[in-house]
Order: sequence, then C-alpha cells, then structure tokens
Amino acid sequence: MSEVLAPCAGRVLPITECVDEVFAGQLVGPGLVIDPPDGSQTVVAPIAGTVMKIHPHAFVVVGEGAGVLVHLGINTVRLEGAGFEVHATQGSIVTAGDPMITWDPSALPSEAAGQAISRQVPVVVLDVPADSLDLSDLPGDVAPGDPLFALP
Repeated sequence: MSEVLAPCAGRVLPITECVDEVFAGQLVGPGLVIDPPDGSQTVVAPIAGTVMKIHPHAFVVVGEGAGVLVHLGINTVRLEGAGFEVHATQGSIVTAGDPMITWDPSALPSEAAGQAISRQVPVVVLDVPADSLDLSDLPGDVAPGDPLFALP
C-alpha cells in the first residue's frame, strides 16, 4: 500500500468542501482539498510513478496501479498557463516529492473569462469509487511531502 504525500503546503479540508461541485461530489474521484497559503511555492509529486498528464494548472501521476490528480486551483485552466512554471514533462518518471509546478496562489486573479478563480488544490485518486479512501485521520495543516492518506 502506497502513501499519498501532500503536494503543497496548506490547510487540509474534506473534498466535500471544494468550491467546485464536480470535485466536491467526487465525480473525478475521492480525495481531499488543500487550501494553500500566500506566496510562491513548488508543488511536488504526491506519489512515485509516471507523469501521465501535465498542464500548467494540473497533473496526474500514475504509480502502482493508481493515479493521483493534483489540480492547482479551480478554473485556473482559464489562465492558459500564466503564473505557473512547469518542471516536469509528460511521460517522465518521478519520485514522490519531486518538483512538478511552481505557482503563487496569492497572485491568482479573482476571475478569468467570467469564471471565479479559487486557490483550492484538489488531490484526487482516479479510477476508484467515491468514499473508498480512509480519510478519517487527516492532518489539519501540511507541508509539501507530509503524509496524507494511503492508496486503496
């Protein structure tokens, strides 16, 4: 059983508190949300594996049969990469804790293309049923690389 590490610093919230209904309803998968603090920070790989997809605002790492999506902010796709520095490449092999993307949540605009922007960072396990993770002992605040939960 592998452990999922915090990809960034911040306050940990249940996924149901995500401002995005798709993530809050676990339609993408179960997980949690991190509310990052102000300031530039480098988001790290939450698990070891292959970078299956990477965009300036989101990435998926697949390892040991499970994929983990890290989405930097809500509606940040509307920023078209502005404010994000990508350090990894699609198809590369990463170790948990490797740098993936640098961003500054406090530099996000309040909206883009008519949609509200949020700094919340959903961390979601893909291709597993909703409510299938043991999230009963989540930490309150985390630093990058802190343990979050075990993969099923």
